[in-house]
Amino acid sequence: MQLWVGLGNPGPKYAMHRHNVGFMAADVIAEIHDFPPPVKKFQGWLQDGRIGSTRILLLKPGTFMNESGRSVRAALDFYKLAATDVTVFYDELDLAPMKVKVKRGGGAAGHNGIRSMIQHIGDDFRRIRIGIGHPGHKDRVTGHVLGNYHKSEMEPLADLLGAIAAEAEWLAKGDDVRFQSDLALRLQG
Repeated sequence: MQLWVGLGNPGPKYAMHRHNVGFMAADVIAEIHDFPPPVKKFQGWLQDGRIGSTRILLLKPGTFMNESGRSVRAALDFYKLAATDVTVFYDELDLAPMKVKVKRGGGAAGHNGIRSMIQHIGDDFRRIRIGIGHPGHKDRVTGHVLGNYHKSEMEPLADLLGAIAAEAEWLAKGDDVRFQSDLALRLQG
């Protein structure tokens, strides 16, 4: 069993913010892999399904980004899972838009959701970093991160999220290299 977490802020006004791409990824994964509707649990929304033969608990914390770790900690404790069983999908300012990188461990790099996760569960979890690009100057970061995707970004975003969901079985199997490789190939074609 694995716990996959999509980071974002709850509520319709945040739905299309770049900061909510983790929520978006979780939603598309759930849709593509026929997860049942979410239930309110662990201060968030939980879906319990399978990707391939692996049971995946898909959690969208409802605590707002800065407190995401509380929701994740509650789920880990309930299911008796470790941080190593967690995969988190989130926006990455320091990656080009629509690029994806997988890593395990490390610091928060200024991301408050990741900072909260580290505070509550430690840093030994897998991260699916979804690039949103840097706006160029630090004074523009907040507006960029908390801004909606532009219309011109919607089709590439849908393609990216669909590709992440389509290749998610490699993540479930623990093959991060194959996930990244097949994701890149899918997005080229």
